[in-house]
Amino acid sequence: MAAEAQRGALKPNQLGVPAIVFLVLAAVAPLTVAIVVLPLAIGFGNGGGIPVAVIVVAVALLLFAIGYAQMSKELVNAGGFYAIAVKGLGRTAGLITGLIATLGYNFFVAGALGTIGFFTGAVALPALFGFEVHWFIAGVVLFIIVFLLARSGIHMSAVVLGIALVLETLILLAFAIAVLVQTGFSIEAFTLALSPEILVGGSIWIAFLLVATAFIGFEATALFGEEARDPRKTVPRATYTAIISIGVIHAFVGWAIVSAVGVPGSQQAALESLEAGDLTLVLIDTYLGPIVGMVALVLLVVSLFAAQLAFHNSAARYLYALGRVRVLPHWLAKTNRNGAPERAQITNLVFAVVVAGIFALAVETDPEGNPLPPVLTLVPVGLGFATLAIMIVQTIAALSVVVYFRKRKDRRLWSTLIAPGLGFLALLGFSVGAIFNFTLVAGSDALYVQLMPWLLVLAVIGGIGYAAYLRSRRPDVYEELENDVERFEEVPVER
Repeated sequence: MAAEAQRGALKPNQLGVPAIVFLVLAAVAPLTVAIVVLPLAIGFGNGGGIPVAVIVVAVALLLFAIGYAQMSKELVNAGGFYAIAVKGLGRTAGLITGLIATLGYNFFVAGALGTIGFFTGAVALPALFGFEVHWFIAGVVLFIIVFLLARSGIHMSAVVLGIALVLETLILLAFAIAVLVQTGFSIEAFTLALSPEILVGGSIWIAFLLVATAFIGFEATALFGEEARDPRKTVPRATYTAIISIGVIHAFVGWAIVSAVGVPGSQQAALESLEAGDLTLVLIDTYLGPIVGMVALVLLVVSLFAAQLAFHNSAARYLYALGRVRVLPHWLAKTNRNGAPERAQITNLVFAVVVAGIFALAVETDPEGNPLPPVLTLVPVGLGFATLAIMIVQTIAALSVVVYFRKRKDRRLWSTLIAPGLGFLALLGFSVGAIFNFTLVAGSDALYVQLMPWLLVLAVIGGIGYAAYLRSRRPDVYEELENDVERFEEVPVER
């Protein structure tokens, strides 16, 4: 195994279904979603009907996953959805998808550095110990720990993420059960969501959009195929398990939140708490007591740490995959003795620190001259842009699945056309909604935030131009885009 890792291969047979699910759910960060995303979706979306919005989005993603599962049985590659786009739409589309995904995941990690730095240095430490640490210093220190864990191998990451995931899920379940016992869950959450004024109003589409962002991370199952045991079975099962688990957790917790504040008034309650961003934390403190409330604050940091570790692993694998085909420098395609793409991880670390450092040095202030926290500057740029990029990558992958099986004239219409086709339409709707409501997704209407989606246009134009250059000047590299995908179709399966 050590010799294989030195040649540049990721270490195989490391991950089963539970490990991949931990990697994916940790990226989703359920506690962070409960504290940050669900109140936004309740406030700007369909209010007390949020559990239904979660279920609808989960079903849409499961439809895509049906076709993706069929694709996973034929394709095992660390390039994730980039590899799927190559198979379905061709090399140029695959190159564009890879560039968008690489940009998205790397920006996600940069934004996550700002998030974890702020909540650790400016929120958790003052609340627990009475002193504050600058967000950039706290974020960099925690990211270095993330990097050290990631370079130890994917198995170590899965163990750490599994522990973090269990802890944050337990506190969410404890809160939801406490609401169920003390107040009861209101069935009105479902009748409200199905009322005509909600179904035809714009708020339901905003709810779908914001809830869809809470599923970002499930697509990472595709990235770990080369490191999975029996990947043709493991990856599809992990995808189904991840989407269903995410949907159940978000729907259950969302239902608890709106039941606790009262379904009819939940939208107003969420809007009133947006400035402080503490609706869920206050409810946890109310139903479980102040000690558990403080524990929830600590676990919020743990949740953010886990998400950063998961996305750091994902970003590194896209860099590794594009380096392996020499689209990016081949230097990135080397692994260490643990089979981890260490050079790609270093690149992601440096990128995130540099981007975060720019925002740390270029301090913005509010009208009164107070410095703006990174959650209003860096985080909208990093997480907002990354969310849009990953949604678009998911949409391209869904279309690629349909086209791939249509070109092969596959007769399994439900699993290769109807289900993934419906999933594609849903993801396309989410992506278009994210573009037209980008400031809401990002959480900022600053000019530089509004300009971020144009990076995707540049990635498309650049990808088309780069593909034309490779085809004419470096045909060996252009050919390798297809060969790299094909190489892993006959990967040995451990039974």
